[in-house]
Amino acid sequence: MQPIRIIIAGGGTGGHIFPAVAIGHALQRMAPGTELLFVGANGKMEMEKVPQEGFRIVGLDIAGMNRSSMLKNLTLPFKLIKSLWDARSILKSFRPQVVVGVGGYASYPVLRMAQAMGIPTVIQEQNSYAGKSNKDLGRRANAICVAYEGMNAFFPEQALQMTGNPVRQLITNATITHEAACAQFNLDPLQKTLLVIGGSLGARSINEAIATALPALMNKGIQILWQTGKGQVAEAETAARSYPNRVVVKEFIREMDAAYAAADLVVSRAGALAIAELCIVAKPVIFVPYPHAAEDHQTSNARALVEKDAAWMIPDAKARQELLPELLNLLQDAETQQTMRQALTALAIRNADERIAGKILAFVSPSKTQQP
Repeated sequence: MQPIRIIIAGGGTGGHIFPAVAIGHALQRMAPGTELLFVGANGKMEMEKVPQEGFRIVGLDIAGMNRSSMLKNLTLPFKLIKSLWDARSILKSFRPQVVVGVGGYASYPVLRMAQAMGIPTVIQEQNSYAGKSNKDLGRRANAICVAYEGMNAFFPEQALQMTGNPVRQLITNATITHEAACAQFNLDPLQKTLLVIGGSLGARSINEAIATALPALMNKGIQILWQTGKGQVAEAETAARSYPNRVVVKEFIREMDAAYAAADLVVSRAGALAIAELCIVAKPVIFVPYPHAAEDHQTSNARALVEKDAAWMIPDAKARQELLPELLNLLQDAETQQTMRQALTALAIRNADERIAGKILAFVSPSKTQQP
């Protein structure tokens, strides 16, 4: 019997890459021997992160719209045409039975060409507001795996599959205790811990708001585990210098199971991956959505939780003025914290990776599908 061959296309940020990797691992668990090929964008973080997970990846020369410099967009049509032809070559060479798109620059040309060649396609739409590329691809996709209600506003009803968003097994299977997690970051397990995570690339508005808020938070006996993101760690370290052993600054936190276990309260961007993880760990959270995400989808993501009493939200433009008072209010409100924990737990889906893998395998051979 010929092995199952599946392409997973997309990336750009951890919010696309980690779900893609989770789906890849689930496919190999459910259908051992499956051959996987990832397709990403050259120069983006998936070209490094995916091989670290043991998967093979090839890159396309593709980029998105540059909103700050329109001159840089002059080559975009040529890059898109080239990426479509390169995607066609990859598809003809690898001969996948199914192609999966997780979002990001490489997702569109690969799925668009797969659809033109008659290869089944599955979209994993992570957000509550679908982007233009996925809306276009969704018209001919065989299945669209979603995590939010009301997605029939963007996609054909018959193709929708409610699966939730995949979360790394590092998070879903975490066993580390609060005490052990605090020890890992040299934090005091008896003090309240605030975890600040602005996404893998960082969040300047959040970082500036936290830097300004440090004296007040220290006076309240709060300690901070602070992921600054790339390029902003030096400024945070300078701000934290006056508070040794009270503020732990990291450019990027790999041990997110420990970070969540150490945290009592979280400040976060509202990417789909962060939201899925926070539902599982059930930590009270204040979201500061990234305002320049496509179609402002992070605000839509956060609002979906706010409406269910699972989170609070502050607009990015108001973070410097409002984050500290809102943090202090939430820290003093044990009842609201408990309401958030219960609402987040109710929204959690722990086996989204296997649900999605099952939908993918259904287009290869129904006999190989293991429905969770």
